[in-house]
Formats: sequence, structure tokens, C-alpha cells
Amino acid sequence: MHEIMAKTANTLLLVFLVVVLLAGCAAKKIPHEIVSDYGKRGMRLIAVMPVRHGSSDQKSAEMLRNKIIEELYFKGYPRIPVKVIDEKLAAIAPESGGKAAAQRIGEMLGVDAVLYPVLNEGAMGSGLVYAATAVDAQLELLSAKTGESIWRVQYRVVHRNWGFTRKQLELKSSQVYEPALQEVVNRALETLPDGPDAVGP
Repeated sequence: MHEIMAKTANTLLLVFLVVVLLAGCAAKKIPHEIVSDYGKRGMRLIAVMPVRHGSSDQKSAEMLRNKIIEELYFKGYPRIPVKVIDEKLAAIAPESGGKAAAQRIGEMLGVDAVLYPVLNEGAMGSGLVYAATAVDAQLELLSAKTGESIWRVQYRVVHRNWGFTRKQLELKSSQVYEPALQEVVNRALETLPDGPDAVGP
């Protein structure tokens, strides 16, 4: 009888801790900037620019861009194919970004806004028995009409792994890299209001 009561108490304690942990995670808001009248701006078509990155490889940058486009689609913003965007961008290659570029891209593509992603960090560092996979990205949305910044967010995630061999650590790090990118995209875009094509709950 005492064993059953002890197990029940342990189970209830575990459930309580999980609930508290989840509540704490849910309450944690990501710092971001957004114009107060975003909902009145009529933002529907968003062109996602190529990802600017430093030491990260091109494959990671492309993966991040595609994930942003997909997540925007699920939030109610129509997909604009990467090929269509890049073909237009070829004509203004010297202009990397900024107000003038956003307005010009808006005219060329007929979009409402231009999103500039930056992959600040996409590192997989490892030691003897420990490896950390870190992804840090910044997203900024500029109005194609005025060129002003209407939304900006930065988010960083670190996944830690343990292993007994370098090969094992490298494998674990590579396995968590894409999920880490997805987590960054999901959490960052939580701060952007849904688009006009969003399906209600």
C-alpha cells in the first residue's frame, strides 16, 4: 500500500514539474520589434531574400530560406518561388539591401514586403565528449512601399550533445542541426502576426 502511495506521489510530482516547466517555456516571449499598425498595413505578399551569412555554408543558408518560406505559407502568406525572386534580383545584384532595394524589389515583384534573413551563426563545435550545435538568425521585414522596417526579430538556439567518440559527436551534431534551424524559424516567426490567408483555429 505504501509503495503504491509513494509511486502515486512521485507520478503527481513529476506531472507537476512538467506542467510548471511547460508553463515557463510558454510564457517566455522572444524580444522583437514590430510597428503598432502592422495589422492595418495589408501585408500579404512577402519576398524572402537570399540569406546573408558569414562562416555558415551555402547549404545551411538555403535551408534556412526555404524553411522561412514554408513557415510563412503556414502562417497565411502565399509562397513566392525562390526562382522567381532570384531571377529578378539578378538585375539589381549590386544592391544588397536597405530601403531603396526593398522598394525596387517591391516594384519588380509586386510584393507588399521584403524579408531579409541573416544567419549569424550556424556552428557545430565539439570537444572530446561534448558537442554544441548553435544557430543564431535575424529576420527583418521591410515595407516594399516605404522601405521602413516593420518587424524585426533575432533568435538563438543551442543543442548540446554528449558522446564517447568524435565521430559519434559529429553524427549527433549533424542530426540536430536541421531541427535547430527549424526551431529558430518557428520561434522567430511566432512573433509575426498571421497573414490574411491564415486558416482559423
